[in-house]
Formats: sequence, structure tokens, C-alpha cells
Amino acid sequence: MAALALVLFASIVLGVLFGAVRINPLDLNEAFAFIVWQLRLPRALLAALVGAMLAVSGAVLQSSLKNPLCDPYILGISAGGSVAAAAAIILLLPMYFVSAFAFLGAVASVLIIYNISKIGGEARPQTLILAGVAISSLLSAVLSFMVISSDRLQPIFFWILGSFAGAGWTSVQLALYSALAGIFISLVYSKDLNALALGDEEALSLGVDVVRSRNILLITASLMTGVAVSLCGMIGFVGLIVPHIMRLIVGANNTYLIPASALAGAVLLVLADVISRVIMVPSEIPVGIITAVLGAPFFIYLLRGRGPGTRG
Repeated sequence: MAALALVLFASIVLGVLFGAVRINPLDLNEAFAFIVWQLRLPRALLAALVGAMLAVSGAVLQSSLKNPLCDPYILGISAGGSVAAAAAIILLLPMYFVSAFAFLGAVASVLIIYNISKIGGEARPQTLILAGVAISSLLSAVLSFMVISSDRLQPIFFWILGSFAGAGWTSVQLALYSALAGIFISLVYSKDLNALALGDEEALSLGVDVVRSRNILLITASLMTGVAVSLCGMIGFVGLIVPHIMRLIVGANNTYLIPASALAGAVLLVLADVISRVIMVPSEIPVGIITAVLGAPFFIYLLRGRGPGTRG
């Protein structure tokens, strides 16, 4: 944990110093100070907080649904937020409406997926995942149609692929409160998560209220994802990559996995944002492209049954 915290600090420093304009820490004139405090630092902190929320959401979903391929992006939660945000952009609504629409869209998509997956009054993990994949495909098609039929291509494009270009201290504050609340609830239910990862029957035998605990954890993961999407758009695969790597390092106990995933997710997204800004200077590419380049091969690797926890 200490090593991850140090790496996160170093990553934030890199995020502040590097970009279209290189910052010399020994020569902080007025212009450089403005760039650091009003642009770079809130952007790096927002990337860290969003990375933490997405990684913890992935860890929670994987354990509560007992499926190593779960991720807010794959389940369609991010897609729901993006469709709603794209609608707000097309309607020329103010930016705070775009964020509000994205949040509501993400929450609505998980409610729809949850209700579709109910069999005999209970949402089973397997059907929940299949419903999520189906709804995600449908929402992606709707989003593609909206992009094609709209003349506001660029803002929608950046929202689809994720960007921290609009980061500010208000966004950081909202992300901080949401991350603290989501991670705290996840840690409170970490023992229940450990039991759910063994299977519903084993969890019941250990005294866990399976339905109640799973519902609370799904809502928590959805709310964190909704806030993340509302602040920076749709960024995929962070919740898939990070928990798997952290399980190899700290083990499957969610008491340690959740904080480790939060720190590692923060590091991953801060560094991805730095790469997105320096790879095509003076332009920048959406950070979602960087995470997709990393995440898609990793997903295929897991899908083939060679990753940690994909067997049995």
C-alpha cells in the first residue's frame, strides 16, 4: 500500500509537469502557476479519483457476481451514462445538465439490467452479466446512431472515449466525496464480498444475507460509475485490469484488495491521462483510447481462461 501511494504521488507530479506546455518546477512564474493550480493539478486529481472509483467498482462487481470478466464498461453501466450525456449534448443543454444526465443514465441502465435479469424474483449473477452485455450492445447502437445523426460530433466523440479536459476543482470535490463514500461502503461489506465470491450457497451458510448485500454492493458500484461517467465520459477496462493485477499482489481478500485497487486504479488513469496529452503534442487524444488499447487484449486473455481466477 505504501509503495502504491508513493507511485501515485509520483504519477500526480508527472501529470502536473507534463503536457502541451512543459512546467519547470524551478521556474514557476505567474503563467506556470495558473497552469499548475487551475488546470493540471485538478485534472490529475480528478483522474486519480475516477480511476479509484472505476477500479473499486470492478473489484466489487467481480466478487459480488462471482465473475472475473465483470466491469462497469462491459456490463453497460458506462454506456447508459454516455447515451444520456450524448442526448444532453445534442439538445444543447448546459454542462451541468450533461453531467446530471450521465449520472442518471448510468443508474437507470443498471436498474434496467437488474430487472431484466430477475428470474423467480431474484437476479442471478449469470443472467445479470448476459443482460448487461445485451443492454450494452443495444446502448452502443443507440449511441452510434446519435453520433451519425448529430452535427455535434466532436463533443460527443470526446464524451464516448473519455476526457479530463474539463476538470476543475468543483469536479474534484464531487469525485472526492463519491470516492470516499463508495470505497467506505465497499470496505464495510468486504467480508460479505469474500463470502459472495465463494458462491451464494457458501455465503448463506456463513450467515450472509446474499440478496441484501449484493443489492447494496451493486448500487454502490453503479453510483461510483455514474459519478465517474458524469465527470469525464466513458472510460473502459480500468475496472477489469486493475483488480486482477492486484489479486496477484495482495490476494483475493477484499479487505486488502479494495484499497489496493483504488490506489492502482488511480495510478493507471493518471498515467493514461499523461500519455494522452503528450503522445500527440500539441493535440491530445481521449484517455479512453489508451485504456482500451491496454484493456482489450487483457480481456481477450481472460476470456481464453488463462487469467487469474478465470477457472473453477
